Amino acid sequence: MDPNSPPPPSIIAVASAALASMHAGHDTGAVDQMTAFARDRGREEATELMLVLFQECSAMVAALGSGGTAPVKMQVYDDDGHEVPIDEADPPVRTAVRTLLAQVHGDTEAAKDQIDIAMANASPAEMAMVMMQALRWTIKLAAECTSRDLPVALWITAALGS
Repeated sequence: MDPNSPPPPSIIAVASAALASMHAGHDTGAVDQMTAFARDRGREEATELMLVLFQECSAMVAALGSGGTAPVKMQVYDDDGHEVPIDEADPPVRTAVRTLLAQVHGDTEAAKDQIDIAMANASPAEMAMVMMQALRWTIKLAAECTSRDLPVALWITAALGS
């Protein structure tokens, strides 16, 4: 996926639906939508779906870093949604962190590699954790950017009802 070209509408549609579900408190439904998309559309489009979320997170981190007075703090969560230190996070969550860091540093290829490795080696439950982390970060970053009057992709604000 070219980071400078807009994602296909099908990717935006499923990402939007998953964000809306998670934002409404339906975490399982959100992940079910993404995993169904991955199962139906294949690994390449599933990777693209994940990259879209991480690219948007990266853009929001950059906006917060340059447009805010407070530092950007990324949080990681366990299966129950509780914040945990990165060293105590499950391997799929650490994969999500590495993916986001690669994307923040402009290395889309390394971000894609992280997702490819996860998709090739992770169990479905582990992949769901990576998806949940990406969705949680997208929601939290969008809320923070909105509160600071910083840009958020229109499809994200629409999905979150912001």
